[in-house]
Amino acid sequence: MVEPVGNHYVVARPVYSENLFNEEHKILHRYHKTFWDHLKLYFRCSPQRVKKIALRLFPITSWLPAYHFREWILSDIVSGINTGLVAILQGLAFALLVNVPPSYGLYAVFFPVLVYFIFGTSRHISVGPFPVLSLMVGGVVVRLVPDNMTENGTPMNMSAINEMRVTVAASVTFLSGVFQLLLGILQFGFIVIYLSQSLISGFTTAAAVHVLVSQLKFMLQLPVPGFNTPLGIIYTLESVFSQITKTNIADLVTSLVVLLIVFVVKEINDRFKEKLPTAIPIELLVTVLAALLSYFLNFEEKFNVAVVGKLEEGFHAPVAPDVHILQKCVGDSISIAIVGFAVAFSVAKVYSIKHDYTIDGNQELIAFGLGNIVGGSFKGFASSTALSRSGVQESTGGKTQIAGIISAIIVLIVILAIGFLLAPLQKSVLASLALGNLKGMLMQFKEIGILWRKDKYDCVIWVVTFLSAVLLGLDIGLATAVAFQLLTVVIRSQIPSCTVLANVGRSNIYRNKKDYTDIYEPEGVKIFRCSSPIFFANIEFFREKLITAVGFNPLRVLRKRNKALRKIRKMLKKGELQVTPKGLICMANHMHESDEEVDNNRIEELDQPTNMTDLPIQINWGADLPPGITVPQVNIHSIVLDFSSVSFLDFSAMRVLQKTLKEFIRIDIDVYIAGAHEGFLDKLERCAFFDEEIKPSIFFLTIHDAVLHILLKKDIASSPKLKLTEKKGSSNNHTIILSNGPHSQEGMVRLLSPVAALRTIGNTAPKAACRNC
Repeated sequence: MVEPVGNHYVVARPVYSENLFNEEHKILHRYHKTFWDHLKLYFRCSPQRVKKIALRLFPITSWLPAYHFREWILSDIVSGINTGLVAILQGLAFALLVNVPPSYGLYAVFFPVLVYFIFGTSRHISVGPFPVLSLMVGGVVVRLVPDNMTENGTPMNMSAINEMRVTVAASVTFLSGVFQLLLGILQFGFIVIYLSQSLISGFTTAAAVHVLVSQLKFMLQLPVPGFNTPLGIIYTLESVFSQITKTNIADLVTSLVVLLIVFVVKEINDRFKEKLPTAIPIELLVTVLAALLSYFLNFEEKFNVAVVGKLEEGFHAPVAPDVHILQKCVGDSISIAIVGFAVAFSVAKVYSIKHDYTIDGNQELIAFGLGNIVGGSFKGFASSTALSRSGVQESTGGKTQIAGIISAIIVLIVILAIGFLLAPLQKSVLASLALGNLKGMLMQFKEIGILWRKDKYDCVIWVVTFLSAVLLGLDIGLATAVAFQLLTVVIRSQIPSCTVLANVGRSNIYRNKKDYTDIYEPEGVKIFRCSSPIFFANIEFFREKLITAVGFNPLRVLRKRNKALRKIRKMLKKGELQVTPKGLICMANHMHESDEEVDNNRIEELDQPTNMTDLPIQINWGADLPPGITVPQVNIHSIVLDFSSVSFLDFSAMRVLQKTLKEFIRIDIDVYIAGAHEGFLDKLERCAFFDEEIKPSIFFLTIHDAVLHILLKKDIASSPKLKLTEKKGSSNNHTIILSNGPHSQEGMVRLLSPVAALRTIGNTAPKAACRNC
C-alpha cells in the first residue's frame, strides 16, 4: 500500500526476493504462441484483415478521401507545375548520364510517378530519375554496349547502338524493380531501421555532392566519361580539371547566372513564405526565358553551346526485357535496387519527420519496384527520387502526391505535343536548375558541429557515411556506412558504463556514488551496476570492472587461501603449529616454502572451495595468521549486482558470469542480483545456471530489497537477541525494522523512507520491532 504524505510517499511491504515475491503473488502461466501459431495468424483471412491489407497495399485509399481540397489544391497545382517542369529538364539531363537519347528520360519521369501515386506512402518526394542512379545504369550500358560496338566484325551505326543501349537500360531497370518488389513482398523493409538519422543525413549530403559533380560536365560542356567505380568522383574531377581550358564560356556564364537567380529567388521564397500566396515558380520562369533567348538569339550556332535537340513524340509500346542482358547484370541490378530505395527512403524520411507523418519501408519497396518494372517495360531507366526535384515539390507548397500527378500531366503534355519547344534549350540550364535546389541538402554540413557537441558517436557516423559514400560510391558507401554504424553499436555495448552505486538521500534511491555528496554506503557492501546487455563480447570487460570495483581478484584470493590451508595442514602434521583457545601458535621457526613446492602440480585444486572440515579450528582469514602465511585482505562481505539495465545475457556470458559468482561465493562473499527483467530466472534455469553454490534465492526485486536483506542478515548473525526474535515470530508477511546491532541505527534507519526513518529513530531501546505490511 502506498500512502501519500505531503510530497513524500510511504511504502510498507516485506523485503522481497524474487522467490518470495513469486510465492506471494502467483504468476499467470500464459500460452506463448509457436511459430506455427504465428504462421496461421499471418495467413488467416477475415474482413478486417482484408481491409487492413488493402489499405496498406493501396495507401491512396487512406489519404485521398481525407484530402482537403480547398486548402491544398492550389498549392498542389503550383507545386506540380514547378516539379513537372524540373522533372522534364532533369529527365532530359539524366538521360545523357545513362547514355541514351534524351526523350527516354521523359519516360523515366512519367511512368513511375503514376505507380507511386497509387502505391507510395510519402506525400512529398518526387519520383523519377536520380543522377547517381543514372550514372550506375549508364555504367552498365557502356560496359555492355561500348561506343565501338561491332556486329559480325562490322562497326554498328549510332542509331543501332542507341537502340541497344535503350534495351540494356530498360532491362537493368526491370530487373532492379523485380528485386525491390520481392524485398517488399518478403517484408525486408525492416532494413531501414539500420538507417539512423545521422547516417541518412550524411548519405543524402554525399548524394548531393555526387549530383553536383555529375552536372559539372554540362555546366562547362566538357566530354567527361562516367566512372561507376570506387573513387569515381575523384576520376571525374580529375577529368574535369584536366580539360578545364576547353570550357565553353557561354555555357559557364549561363550556368552561373541561372544559379544566382535561382538561389536569390529561393531565398526570397523562404524569407517571405508567410506573406507570399504561393512560392515564385522560378524554375518555370527561367526555363521559358532561357528557351526563348536560345531560340531567338541562336545560341547554338553563335556560341557553340550544347542544346537538348529534337525530342521524339509519343510513347513506345511496352516490350519484354532481354533475358541475355538480365543474366549479365544481376549484381548491378541488386546494387541499383538497394541504392535507389535507400536514397528514396532517406529523402522521404526527412520530409516525413518535418511534416509529422509515417512512411512504410515495405510499401515503399513495393511502390518503387512496381514503378521500375512499369518504367523498364516502357523503355525508361531506373527511378528513385531526385533530391532537388523533391525539394522543389516540397518547397513550392506541395501537400500530397496530387502534385506528383500534376507534374506527370506536364510531362505528358511535353511528350505528346510540345517537346519541340525544348529543343533549343541549353543543357547547362538543365544542370543549373538541378543544382539550384540542392542548397538544403548541402547545408546539412552544419550538422557536424551540432552532432559533435551532442553525441560524438553520431558525429563520427555522419562523417564516415559521407566520406564512404562520396569516395566509394553510393552502393558500396551505403554498405560501408551501415556496417560502421553497427560496429559503433557493438563498441558501445562492448564497453558499457559500469558504476558503483550508493544510497542517496537516505531513501530507496541508488545512484553513482561519484555524483553525490549525501550518500550512504552500507559497511562491507558493494553495489555494482552495468548499463548494457551482457554478451560474449563484453563479459570480460564486465568481469574486469567488477574486480576493479571490489578492489581484489576473487580467484587470486581463493588460490591464496587454499595454498595457506595446505601449508597449515603440513605444519600441523609436523607439529610446527599448536591449537590453543586463542588460536594457532607457531611452535618452530617456519622456513618459507615456494608456492611451486606447495602446489605440487595440483593447481586445479586451488580453484575449489576452501575446506576446513579436517582442521581442528576454523581459520579466521581476517585475523593474524601463522608466520610465513599471508593472504589478501577482503574488506567486503556482500556484492549487489544491479541488472535492471541488462536486457539480455547470452549463453557464453552466462558461463563466465557463473564462474565469476562462484569465485566470490567460495571466498565467503554473498552475491545478490537485483532488478533482473521478467523471464531472466526462467532462462537461467533452462541453461542450468543454478547449482549447490548459486541458488535462485540470490535474486531480489530491487537494490533496496537486497541491501535491507543484507543488513538484516548481518544484524541477526551478530546479535543473539535478534536471532531469538527471528525464531519467535517474523514471517514472510512482516518487515523487521532493526534498532540494535552495529548496522541498525546507522544502516537500516538511513535506508528507510524519511517518514518511517523518523518513527524508527525514536526507538532507542535495544530491541527488534515488527510492523505489518
